[in-house]
Amino acid sequence: MQAGTGPPVLLVHSSVAGARQWRRLMGDLEDRFTLIAVNLIGYGRTPAWAEPSPQTLEDQGAIVASVAPEGSGGLSIIGHSFGGTVAMKAAALLGARVERLILIEPNPFYLLKQHGRDEAFAQSMEVRNRVKTKGGAGEWTAAAEWFADYWSGPGTWAAMPDERKGAFAEALKPNFHEWDAVMSETTSLAEWAKLLPAKTHIVSARETKQPLREIVELMQENCPGWKYEHFSEGGHMAPLTHPHIVNPLIASLLEGSG
Repeated sequence: MQAGTGPPVLLVHSSVAGARQWRRLMGDLEDRFTLIAVNLIGYGRTPAWAEPSPQTLEDQGAIVASVAPEGSGGLSIIGHSFGGTVAMKAAALLGARVERLILIEPNPFYLLKQHGRDEAFAQSMEVRNRVKTKGGAGEWTAAAEWFADYWSGPGTWAAMPDERKGAFAEALKPNFHEWDAVMSETTSLAEWAKLLPAKTHIVSARETKQPLREIVELMQENCPGWKYEHFSEGGHMAPLTHPHIVNPLIASLLEGSG
C-alpha cells in the first residue's frame, strides 16, 4: 500500500494486523509524506514462511528494507509491536539512509533474558508457548482466543462476531514463525544504540503488559540518547483501537515537533 507525496515513511504492522492497520494514519499524513505500508511474511500478497529453517528477524527486516525508495534521503520507519522489532532490524540494514525511527510498543522479548528480567521474560514465553503449542496442533481458534484476550483484555474474543473470529484465527498463523524471529535475535542494546539513528523514538502505553514495560525500561537505561513518549489510553493495541490518540503523536514526531 502506498499513498501521498513528500519524504518517505515505511510502515511496519503488528502481528495479526497486516498493512491495512495503517489506513487511517496514511489518510492523516498523505498530504505531507509518501507512506509505504509493508506486508510482512504471511500477510497480504507476501508469501507465508515455507523454509525448513526457523525464521529470523533479518528475514523480515530485509522485506522492509527492499521497499525503501532508491536513493531516498530523510527516510523514516514506523513499526508497532512485532513490526517495531522488525523496524529495528530494517533500520540497521538500511544504515545511514534512515533518519528517523519510531517504535510503538516494540517487542524484542529476547532482551529481557539478556538482562535478567526473568519474570517478564517468563510471561513473554507463556504467550509464545501458547501460540506454538496450540498452533502446532492446528488449534488456531483456541490460540487466537487466548492471544486476543491477553493483548486486548479479557472478553475481547467473546465480543467478536463469528466472522471476525475466523479471520483473526487465520491471521494469527504467521505469528507461529514470528516468535522464532524475535527469540533467536542476539543483538544487544549497546549494539542497537550504535546501529539505529540518533532520532529513535520509543512510544509506549502507560498501561501495558509487563514484558513490554520492562523492555522500555531497559531501553531507557541503556539507550538514554533515544527519545521516549507515552500515550495515556488504549494499551498495547492503541494504534488500532485509539488512532485518534496515537496518530497525532506520530505526526508530531515525524515533523520534528514531538
